[in-house]
Amino acid sequence: MPKLHLSLSILILIFISSFAQAKTILIVGDSISAAYGMTPEQGWVKLLQKRLDQKYPKQHHVINASMSGETTSGALARLPKLLSTHKPDIVIIELGGNDGLRGQPPQIIQRNLGQLINLSKRGQAQVILFGMKIPPNYGTAYTKAFENNYAVIAKQYQIKLLPFFLHGVAGNRNLMQNDLIHPNAKAQPLLLNSAWQYIEPMLKP
Repeated sequence: MPKLHLSLSILILIFISSFAQAKTILIVGDSISAAYGMTPEQGWVKLLQKRLDQKYPKQHHVINASMSGETTSGALARLPKLLSTHKPDIVIIELGGNDGLRGQPPQIIQRNLGQLINLSKRGQAQVILFGMKIPPNYGTAYTKAFENNYAVIAKQYQIKLLPFFLHGVAGNRNLMQNDLIHPNAKAQPLLLNSAWQYIEPMLKP
């Protein structure tokens, strides 16, 4: 009988630990993560949930709070409620592109990104920052300052940085929509693979 109780206790511990490892992933992004120009099922975020379900059945949950046209300031206004509602373990910040396209001063973008990261960390979440670039027609000084923002802020807050989320996709007409700004459905698995390298290590205990 004692052996039966011991075995039952071990099974209960295994059951509890499997759920203790489950993580909620909150993605705060713009049109690139909101599957602009395609169905949500085609977007890299939905593909992420499918991969998680395949590799870690019924463990990890993805919440996509991305919005087309979103800016760092817009996300900053929404984030507190998102954090209190979902209590994420991991927050992915994929923002800044719309700020850059609107010519927002790099210092303001950097400050907003820092506040987004700080709020997430105060909520006990790990943070991954996805870097962006803007077209060269904005001028060398501005595009360089914009791009450098991500490295500076990632170093300051000691978080993971994916240097350029659209690496290997931007500039490839076969992988971009007609506006040459948004990735098409063919590009989504590539975006997922880029993101996965940074996400998966955070899923392990």
